[in-house]
Formats: sequence, structure tokens, C-alpha cells
Amino acid sequence: MSQGRLIAYIDEAGQRSRTPLSSDHFVMSAVIFREENRLDAEELLAKLRADLGRRPGDHLTWKNLKQHSQRLHAACSLATRDWLTISSVVVCKRHITQGTEGMNDDRAYLFTFRFLLERLSWFARDHDCELSYTLAHIVRFKKEKLREYEESLRSTPGCEVAWEALDSRGGRLDQPQRLELLQLADLSASATFAAFEPDRYGNTETRYLTELAPRLYRRKHNLTSYGLKMHPWGELTKAAYPWVATL
Repeated sequence: MSQGRLIAYIDEAGQRSRTPLSSDHFVMSAVIFREENRLDAEELLAKLRADLGRRPGDHLTWKNLKQHSQRLHAACSLATRDWLTISSVVVCKRHITQGTEGMNDDRAYLFTFRFLLERLSWFARDHDCELSYTLAHIVRFKKEKLREYEESLRSTPGCEVAWEALDSRGGRLDQPQRLELLQLADLSASATFAAFEPDRYGNTETRYLTELAPRLYRRKHNLTSYGLKMHPWGELTKAAYPWVATL
């Protein structure tokens, strides 16, 4: 019998598409906490708004934090909450050489989601809890597609989702403006994305993710299989992102 309930809020950063003009990376992140810490999460969001000069109830989004100091403060604030865990999947699109046939935007999104859902289910199973999850709504993606994919995954060879640890009703879709705790997932995904994706000058800011490192899901001290799933993860990507090994 489950010993408690976990909640995960999921958002993404970068473009799903794999075109020459799209972002080099696509990131999907989940913030995870126990049901009894919901008030703590709401208080964290309220404090961040106050710290960053926003009004109560304002939609807090990474792209509207224009200053480096504001973004760093958001990452550091998440990092100090020991009731919070973050798990992310980073798709390094330029390093993928196989399996992209027919990979449209929805399939790319769901392929990434599968990796993340596996990790969420393992985290819940290890904590003897049941986990419910909500994804930030994306354009032209209906709940029916999510349900079809969840059902398909149940019979997909090699899928490692621990279904018994997940809410049997499946995931939800909602808007961050309406379900405000999704905004914490936006901050997590965007901070991770900024550590990998070069800006217009070719610079990245790995410190955002370095600050978040204490909150990343680790199982038996293993990070890149759990809290920071890199895809693909071979010799080429390890050489391209050597700093990941230091997290």
C-alpha cells in the first residue's frame, strides 16, 4: 500500500522540432514534492514573486526574468528547498544520428516524456508513494494524445515505467497561468536549458544548473541516469558536455 502521495509538475524549454533553425536542445523537467509540501511550494512561488518585484498572482516565467541576477536567484531559491526534487531530460538534437524518421513535433515531445515518466515512476516506487503528474499545456496537443500514448507505452517493449507507482488516471494538462505551481517547472526546465543552449553570442550559463544540482534526483549517487537524463549519452556527448560529470 502506498505510504503517501507525490505530485509532479512538468514543463519544457526549447523547441520540439528538429530542423536546422530550431534550438539545439529540448529539455523537459519535473519538480516533485509530497502532497503535504504543497503549501511550501505555494509559499516559495509567492516569495519569488516578492523578491523579483512581481505582484501577488503574477505569472512568473523565466523568459520574463531579463537579468542574470534574477535568474540566478530563482535557481538558488529552488536549490535551497530540501522538500523539492527535480528530474530533467535533455535531448541533444544535433547528436542524434538514428531513429529520427517520422519524428514530428508530437512524437519528439512524447519520446522525451517517456524518459521523464520512467524516472518519475522510479522515484515514486523507491519512496513507496503514488505519484500524480501534470504537464504544462503545449500548442496543438490534446489530452487524448496523452492518453493514447500512455496506453501505448504499457505495451511498448523496453518501456521501464513502473505503472504501479503512478496515478492510474494518467496525467493532466493545464496552463501555468491557471495552475501556478507549473511555474516552478518552467523555472527548472528553463534554467537547465540555459546551461546547454548557446545564446546569440555562443555562450551558455552552466551556473544555473550547478546551483540546482543539490535538488536533482540521484539514485545510488547516479545523476545522469535519473536527475539529468541526457539523450543520446555516448562518447561524443560526454566529450561535448564534460562539465556534466562535475555536478
